[in-house]
Amino acid sequence: MMTQEATNSMTVPALAAHHISKSFGEGEQAIHILQDLDLIVQSGESVAIIGSSGSGKSTLLGILAGLDLPSRGSVTIEGQTFSGLDEDARAAMRGRRMGFIFQSFQLLPNLTALENVMIPLQLANRADAKSVALTALDKVGLSARVKHYPKQLSGGEQQRVAIARAFALEPAILFADEPTGNLDQATGRQIVDLLFKFNAQSSTTLILVTHDHQLAQQCAKTYQLQQGVLTSPDFA
Repeated sequence: MMTQEATNSMTVPALAAHHISKSFGEGEQAIHILQDLDLIVQSGESVAIIGSSGSGKSTLLGILAGLDLPSRGSVTIEGQTFSGLDEDARAAMRGRRMGFIFQSFQLLPNLTALENVMIPLQLANRADAKSVALTALDKVGLSARVKHYPKQLSGGEQQRVAIARAFALEPAILFADEPTGNLDQATGRQIVDLLFKFNAQSSTTLILVTHDHQLAQQCAKTYQLQQGVLTSPDFA
């Protein structure tokens, strides 16, 4: 017979956001970006948030990932309070449980592909940082490029390095902000395939923001952010 504790652990979502609002400024001059929105993401799900440029997608992603704080509302990660923690505690949780992929790749230009992937592993004091990073780069097809610097890599190769870095610590949740935004269609397709491959193989929860409806429709769930509110889009 399953215990109540075991039942609870199975039903706790990977991420829960409740009554999230974000505003800039005060009074009549305030700009309201997000308005009292809720979002529940279960472990292992793939979720897309779509919306036009300036709709607040990246702002919402930053709040969910603890990179920014809501004006009101709360975020919990695997049942643990997240948005209420101070920056050091949020950073510690991000380092343990989260991975990130950005449109602009966010690679350090003075480090090789291998060194870029090793960064989060070294911050986690992993003695096997180099071997794990090499394995991660091999999985994204860059074994021959480990000693190359970002400027020596194509855009698609740089994004693959970013994916290797994000998955090196086997994160519970991966946040992706327009992961194909700076890539041509063919290269973007390869990156998308890699993301969903890792999502399936590692049971990593995937939360991405995108303006690409075709990419969004590959996720298990899709939400549209419009006028600060999340709704389910009607794909024709």
